[in-house]
Amino acid sequence: MSESWNKRTQAVHGGIRRSQYNEVSEAIFLTQGFVYENAEQAEARFLECGPDEFIYARYGNPTVSMFEQRIAMLEGAEDAFATASGMAAVNGALTSMLKAGDHIVSAKALFGSCLYIVENILTRFGVDVSFVDGTDLAQWKAAIRPDTKAVFFESMSNPTLEVIDIAAVAKLAHEVGAVVIVDNVFSTPVFSRAIEQGADVVVYSATKHIDGQGRALGGVILGTQDFIRGTVEPYLKHTGGALSPFNAWIMLKGLETMALRVNAQVDTAQIVAEALEGHPALERTLYPGLKTHSQNALVQTQLGGRGGTVLSLDIKGGKKAAFAFLNALRIPIISNNLGDSKSIATHPATTTHQRLIDDQKAELGITPGLIRLSIGLEDAGDLLSDIKQALDASQK
Repeated sequence: MSESWNKRTQAVHGGIRRSQYNEVSEAIFLTQGFVYENAEQAEARFLECGPDEFIYARYGNPTVSMFEQRIAMLEGAEDAFATASGMAAVNGALTSMLKAGDHIVSAKALFGSCLYIVENILTRFGVDVSFVDGTDLAQWKAAIRPDTKAVFFESMSNPTLEVIDIAAVAKLAHEVGAVVIVDNVFSTPVFSRAIEQGADVVVYSATKHIDGQGRALGGVILGTQDFIRGTVEPYLKHTGGALSPFNAWIMLKGLETMALRVNAQVDTAQIVAEALEGHPALERTLYPGLKTHSQNALVQTQLGGRGGTVLSLDIKGGKKAAFAFLNALRIPIISNNLGDSKSIATHPATTTHQRLIDDQKAELGITPGLIRLSIGLEDAGDLLSDIKQALDASQK
């Protein structure tokens, strides 16, 4: 029955398992291990662990399992494995399936830590990586080889908000049997249909919209049961990237309100972006929900016309003006998270993407004046007034 529920219902009731006390709220099972009634039961469980049986919290936990089942239901995936952070999920999804000599194709517009894993860690262990402009299908087609093992990209890039055509890239990858791995954080589980559109593996930082209130780290990898239990689980349970039960409980509570929060944030982001487009203090206003965005037509089909919770503002005057803008803000806080109920402003060139050389930043469009603005749950009018006064201050 639960498979036929709407996402809003699944986000509240999906995956619930109750103890003998029949608690209303999901229970937090704060335990690192589990007790066996006898030696024979311990032996049997290590040979084959049933769906409601557990061995060790690094392998699985009832609270964590509830989160995995609920997010898998929402995403339309067969299974999921929760991780300690979003980057543990990215690393686990890629490293668990790759070995020396394998070839992958990756979009070059990636979050700084994602780029580090692909560009530094995978290549260090002998994986051959080809980088492409993710929005250029001709580059994907030219780079994907008969022996390509996987393709990897952010469905909406951080921080320049390029939108990649999941279905088109997946078609090219599947022609050679490559696995399609999508970091879907900016698209959110609310608007995502990534698996339906051809993604084989979807990765989220649950720290962002799933928690949505700045409380805890977490991540999750979603895919087929064979991939999650046959490839991902053996790697992660031995390398230790497990999600804590307490954080899993926070993520479960976050899922209950995620659609309400994210839809409200997107409504405000659209209002702010439309109001700021063409502002004299701005070189560019980047927001996929704007009709002037180069991938807006794709946003209509891939994300139901919803442009996400983040916009980027390229402020005239470079770093000095960008810092003046940040320091003049009264409502958005300066931090490097996103998807939070509080609006957050970030200067990518000196924070999240600071390790990139200037040529890489320029190629990716990360200018000295670029501000990434994650829209929260504040009143849209208050937020817009504050941003406008900060823009005025940036030009003095």
